[in-house]
Amino acid sequence: MQQKIKYRLVGLAVILASAAVVFPIFFDGAGYKERHLASEIPEAPERPEIVRIQPKSTPLPDTSIAAEPMEPVELPKPPEKVKKTIEKIVKKNDVKIEIHDDQPVLDQQGVPVAWTLQLASFKDEANAKSLRKQLITEGHKVFTRKQGDLVKVYVGPEFQRTRLEALKLKLKTDFGLNGIIVRFTTQ
Repeated sequence: MQQKIKYRLVGLAVILASAAVVFPIFFDGAGYKERHLASEIPEAPERPEIVRIQPKSTPLPDTSIAAEPMEPVELPKPPEKVKKTIEKIVKKNDVKIEIHDDQPVLDQQGVPVAWTLQLASFKDEANAKSLRKQLITEGHKVFTRKQGDLVKVYVGPEFQRTRLEALKLKLKTDFGLNGIIVRFTTQ
């Protein structure tokens, strides 16, 4: 058995030696011809000149802080014809119009000053939604805002603060909630 393994090893050595001699003869690279192709890549374009544009408009003022209200502006009185038409419609439809002393005002940026009544603050959003639902069924304009981990319930907005003061007293008797009147913002 030892003799068969020796023959096989010698045969393997002879095959490897003959392959080492014959392999370079067949694969010497003589049949390879390098092809030179014409380049079709165009020349690189010139770099464009960098133009610096200066802004012409001035930036808008910071509106994160509400501007102070301006003095009330006197509105022109409506013509007599319009007054008579309004009075007829009011009498016909039995409309109750409440006239208050405070007129809507604009702040220094020309934005109407509006007020809201903050009724309550809740940690549990379900409680805030429940109160909002009760107030909506009573016919009030209600919205909620999440600030931090609190959900606040607001009624309004109104342009006349005296309307909210009257509403505050009504809601205190109806719901037992003593709210505070704050300036309305969209944030």
